Amino acid sequence: MKDTTTVIPTIEKETIEKLNFPEQDVHLLRERMEERRSEIEKAMRLGNMFKAKVKIIFEDSEGMKMVETTIWSVSDKNVGLKNGIFLPIHRVHSIAV
Repeated sequence: MKDTTTVIPTIEKETIEKLNFPEQDVHLLRERMEERRSEIEKAMRLGNMFKAKVKIIFEDSEGMKMVETTIWSVSDKNVGLKNGIFLPIHRVHSIAV
């Protein structure tokens, strides 16, 4: 039997600044985009109140990646992480709390 489990590499948040992010959204459905926004805002509240880390699964031009970090802020276009690092919202697949 063939193993079809996909392993998503974990990276350090400082690496995000060096990545290339395509312009297209990783989600096609507006419903999923709204769910993603809700997940991000919930994770930001947890980060601000409890300094809780979350796992962010996102995709750059080379493929899927994961980072475990605290979300400090969110704007219309970016997720703000510690040390002024930003991740484009349109490239986030999901947030695991």
